[in-house]
Amino acid sequence: MRYRPEALDPLLRELTGALVGTVHGGSGDDPVRDGAAAALAGRSGRVLFDGYPTGVAVSWAQQHGGPWPATDNQHTSVGPAGLRRFLRPLAWQNSPAHLLPPELREGDASIPRRVDGRLWLPG
Repeated sequence: MRYRPEALDPLLRELTGALVGTVHGGSGDDPVRDGAAAALAGRSGRVLFDGYPTGVAVSWAQQHGGPWPATDNQHTSVGPAGLRRFLRPLAWQNSPAHLLPPELREGDASIPRRVDGRLWLPG
């Protein structure tokens, strides 16, 4: 299938925000997959490649842990409060390396990062 940005891009711009954006199919340098991933990165907290999200509803009634004093943590993985966890930075799950922002690619040392629990600092 030939990628036609004039056909796909307007549809992707109409998507509303979500916790997860999923891209299925294609491999390597696939322009359709790459275009979909780029569009979802601006609208999702997690871009998932060739996998399936949990399917948990995002609703005001969803909350893990309950209100204080049941928990002293302001974060939850579900419901609208769960959106806070994914506002930024963006998580790229199973992403092809060529789609990652340069600072997230293997070998880049321009930002602090943890690799297997070990802290690596720039410079």
